[in-house]
Amino acid sequence: MKVIGKDKLEKFFKKHADSKSALIAWHRDAIDSSWNTPQDIKNRYRSANFLSDNKVIFNIKGNNYRLVIRVRYQNGIAVILWVGTHAEYNKENFRSKK
Repeated sequence: MKVIGKDKLEKFFKKHADSKSALIAWHRDAIDSSWNTPQDIKNRYRSANFLSDNKVIFNIKGNNYRLVIRVRYQNGIAVILWVGTHAEYNKENFRSKK
């Protein structure tokens, strides 16, 4: 996959150093993957949650952090929309955001 928005990950792990290795591992795995359907993601990330508009929520580092992406399956592109703590995620409303 082509992953857009790596700078959001870098900015986040500068503030939350303990997330760095997990986010780098996720990024590397995403680049090496070919997600054609949501099931392809679910096969690799059992705890991933799927929302409308091809948004996917990943639990990072034992669910301490959340990563939200939008996948363009036909184009092989994953766009990083947001990364934050679990507590910050609970304050967001990704179900209604486009």
